[in-house]
Amino acid sequence: MDHSDRVAGIAAMPFLAADIGGTHARVALMRASPEGTRGVETLAYRVFACAEFSTLSELLQAFVDADVQAPVKHCVLACAGQIMGNEVMNDNLAWPIHLTQLRHALGLDEVAVLNDFEALAYALDGTLADGGRHLCGPDTHASGPTLVIGPGTGLGAAMHIPGPAGGFVLATEAGQMDFAPNSVREREVLAHLAPNGGYVAFEHIVSGPGLLTIYTTLCTLDGETPKLATPEAVTTAAFARSDAQAVEAVDIFCASLGSFTGNLAMAFMATGGVYLAGGFLSSIFELLKRSAFEERFLHGRSARALLSQVPVWVTEHGRHGVQGAAQWYLRHGRSGALRHAVAGGVGA
Repeated sequence: MDHSDRVAGIAAMPFLAADIGGTHARVALMRASPEGTRGVETLAYRVFACAEFSTLSELLQAFVDADVQAPVKHCVLACAGQIMGNEVMNDNLAWPIHLTQLRHALGLDEVAVLNDFEALAYALDGTLADGGRHLCGPDTHASGPTLVIGPGTGLGAAMHIPGPAGGFVLATEAGQMDFAPNSVREREVLAHLAPNGGYVAFEHIVSGPGLLTIYTTLCTLDGETPKLATPEAVTTAAFARSDAQAVEAVDIFCASLGSFTGNLAMAFMATGGVYLAGGFLSSIFELLKRSAFEERFLHGRSARALLSQVPVWVTEHGRHGVQGAAQWYLRHGRSGALRHAVAGGVGA
């Protein structure tokens, strides 16, 4: 089929791009950059707290009412989770996302959806690779496959493979892999979480809620009453060294993140480096820098030689998700391979 007329229209008109996480939604009005460049231009941008809205359509309508002057008919969503039929499935989202309902509520002709970390990986072809603080490995930007990993409300990961026209991206559900303890203390934590054995995902340890889970588990193991009720309170106490279990919880969190990141770097041969994305990690960068992250990332023996050459950076999440989603949308619009097509049909 010849999609050139439709794609030319998409490129010429503004469209919505939204990065929907478990806690915050970042929404932008975007359009393709002029003069045939591969970039995108941001016309308006806002960050919303998901808990303040009862549905995604209500949240997006608030953005449209505040910042969109002319009717907008196209939207791309970067969401945690996967598309199942007409719904985006993920336990960490604030509400169910029903795509046909969303399209009708906002009067959209088209809604396209991709995984949120897939969108971040597409941003490696632009804004995401330009910033960040160096954590470990060589202090240079290398070429090769590149990982984007981020613990927030959940734990996401995606891989960018370089190649013609910006390469391509592999989305993953790596955060759902089984957690593997490395120390005796971590085995005690795992035994408490799964006393009869069974499945505990890395996401249940390496995430904001996971940090709180580690803290409360350590308090139980030590016979102490938990004094802290949020991940932010745990990291604050760890910085101040005012709570022994908070200090240990952050240490276990950082070390486990190192193991998880090293596992993926080996699996994908991420010679282009690793970007750890999100405001949560940026806020604890100094604790992460002093932790066992690097030692656990490097693993041992033959793997160490490979992983010691992989640079690791910590970067803010910021606008990168909507930038990557917009780039994906324009690129896949040109190929006619949108995930969620006109009139509510569902693609691959």
